[in-house]
Order: sequence, then structure tokens, then C-alpha cells
Amino acid sequence: MARIDIVMPQMGESIAEGTLSRWLKKPGDAVKRDEAIFEISTDKVDAEIPSPAAGILVEIIVTEGMTVPVQAIVARLETEAGAAVVVTDAPVPVAAASPVADAPPLATPVAVEPAPISAAPANSLEDRLRTKSSPLVRKIAAEHGVEIAGINGSGIAGRVTKRDLLAHLDAAPAAQAVAAPIASLPGTIAVPAAHTAAETQTATVWPGDVVEPMSKIRRLTSDHMSQARRVAAHVTSFFEIDLTRVARIRAGMRKDFEAQNGQKLTFLPFIVQAVIAQLKRHPMMNAAVNGTDMIYRKQYNIGIAVALDPTGLIVPVVKRADDLSLGGLTKSINDLASRARSKGLKPDEVTQATFTITNPGVFGSLMGTPIIPVGTTAILGLGAIEKRPKVITGPDGEDTIAIRTCAYFSMSFDHKVVDGADADRFMADLKRSLESLPEPTA
Repeated sequence: MARIDIVMPQMGESIAEGTLSRWLKKPGDAVKRDEAIFEISTDKVDAEIPSPAAGILVEIIVTEGMTVPVQAIVARLETEAGAAVVVTDAPVPVAAASPVADAPPLATPVAVEPAPISAAPANSLEDRLRTKSSPLVRKIAAEHGVEIAGINGSGIAGRVTKRDLLAHLDAAPAAQAVAAPIASLPGTIAVPAAHTAAETQTATVWPGDVVEPMSKIRRLTSDHMSQARRVAAHVTSFFEIDLTRVARIRAGMRKDFEAQNGQKLTFLPFIVQAVIAQLKRHPMMNAAVNGTDMIYRKQYNIGIAVALDPTGLIVPVVKRADDLSLGGLTKSINDLASRARSKGLKPDEVTQATFTITNPGVFGSLMGTPIIPVGTTAILGLGAIEKRPKVITGPDGEDTIAIRTCAYFSMSFDHKVVDGADADRFMADLKRSLESLPEPTA
């Protein structure tokens, strides 16, 4: 009965574009409401996008591998049966949209004469995209005193992307000129600048070597990590935490809990609950930096890092985790992790984390120094949970050796805004709360 435009969805407050990586339907296919019709890839998530309505996919405008701004029309859906189908061999011109390096080849193109960018009116879409860019790009540019208009952008209409800005910062000769006198000052230490993945290809290929390009998610992860190291002064503190009491409580309630909730009960929900309680006591750890201002978040959105198979990492977010019970946390964490591995996450499910937990201990790692996600001040790493011999002091002061269930917790924090004493108080309180966890009430 009506023709509906399908658009590139908004991927989060700091995302201005997305790459259409794969069509799951072709022109002429019937589509159900909420049925996945294409896959997108952004610098935050790979996801399947559902149809906004039921109907016939009559026109594909953006082909696989094209990067377009959010709200750009990618296809059209006709809700009336028997609608005419349009087959497009090349994308309708979207002003220099760029294919990703590892995307499949496009169909044979139809030549399209692009309009000169200079001819665009001062307040055109192209002009706004180029000068305004995304909030994240503007934030990084402001922190480094860079004028965005002076950078050659690779995005739509010459818009400067995050990758363009980071490459500009790393390549800027001015940075090298300033680094030398600063490093020569008494009491200072020169810290080498981080580089994007594309700028670290310095190894020589030897005979017999196999060379493969990085996947898109690997390139994006590389850039994220470089940016995170660039904007935060990383310091990591380590605590050993006795989880024997948690293990005993978990063992006692596990059978009934799993029967009632249909979910496997792990140590993680107990830890998340304890973390949230301490974030409320230590607001600096649930904060963000905006220039010279601190933003103390009143939401407790916990990011849970998930390893992807065969390689990659994504951090879905449990929103308002303080409102969830132990069962609710368990269901939410398990659901997000499952959908992360099957590309079923929605774009808004990987944004707005206020604190992150990563659990390399599931792979046997004893401890690590996790990198703080941009936009937060801390991240907690969980080491392997294992039984260890410990010296225990009895009620009469006597020392005995006992078998305890323990793990090393590591917390990386931004020393620009978080003092070591504040971070260690948080960790000490977290340790105390887990080691004295109250028995659940009936």
C-alpha cells in the first residue's frame, strides 16, 4: 500500500556512517517485518538490520561494500503485492561513498559524473558533513588543537573520518618537533606516539611467509586500541581476591537457580553486582572526561567484553545494570554474549558503557593490563579463578594453610583524572565486599 525507505541506522551518538557489508535479500524477495535484510559494519559493531515492515524489496540503492552516512536511503520496500522491482547495478550516487578494503567486488559500474564539491552551497549536506564531522572526531580534534577543515577527508563529500584524523595526528611533523624539547626537560619521559594499523606495516616479508590483509574488525580493533592508549594515561593496579565465599554461595543456590531461570550461574553476575555497589561509592570510576570537565554518570551501564570466533572482540553493554537482580544480570549477560557471537546485536547495545569488565581468566590467564575504552575512566580485568593454598589466621591467632578459591583482579584506570589512592580504595572495597558476601535470603 505504500513505499517505505530503508535507511542506514544510527549506530550510536558518535557514529556518523556505516558500511553495508552484505545483503541478505535481493530485489523481488518478500520480507517479513523484523526479518534481517542486510548486514552492517561500523567501528563499534557488525549487526544484521531488520526490516521496518513487511513487503517486497523492490530496489537496492547501496551495494555491498559501500560506506554511507546514517539515515542515507539504502533500499526501498513496497508493501503492495505485485510492485515493480528495480534492479540497480551500481549505487545511486551518494557523493563519493567509499568501499572497504576487504569487501567483495561491486557489480560492473555505470558511470556517474559526480558533482564538484566546490559547487555545493555553503550550507549543503556535503558542506555540513565535511566541516561538522562526527562528535567523536570533533572531540579528538579539539583535544589536539586540530582544525578539521584543514584535513583531506576520505569520507562522503570529503568528510573527515576518525581514521583520517588519527592518521593526520600520527603523521604531523609538528608533533615530532614538540616531542624533542619536552623529552629533554628534567624529570620527563618521552612516550612514543601510537599508530594506526595501516602505519605499522614495517616488517619484511620472507620467502614462504603467508600474507593476509587484516579483517575489518581487526583493523577497527587496532585503531580503537591505539586511540584508547592515546587519550588516557594508563595505570594498572592488581589485587588478589578470595572468592571462596562466593563459590560456596553459588554452589548452594546453583541447582535451584538454574532450574528457575534456565541459565547457567557463573561467578560473573556476583562480581557485576559487587562492582555496581562500589561504583556508587566511588563515582570517579563511573565517570567520563569532557575536555577539562568531569561527567559523573548516574547510569550504571556495564560493558562485558566478548571474544569472537575465530578472532575479534566486541563489548555489548548491560544497560542500567543496577536495576537487575542476579537472575536478570545472568540472563542479560548470557543473551548479549550469545547474540554478539552470532552477529545479532543491535547498534545501541554496544554503546554508552560507563564501566567495562573483561574476563581473560576463562582462557587461563592469571592477570593482565586491559586497555580503558574511550569515554570511560576504568576497566576491570578478571583472572583465572582457581584453588590455591593460603595462610589463614584462626580465631586464636594461629596460622594454618587452607585451600581457598582465589583470582587476581586487575583494574586499569586513567591516571589523568583518577589518583592511584582512589583506584586502590575502590579495589579494596570490592575485595572486602566479595570476601564478605552475605548469604542470600530465602
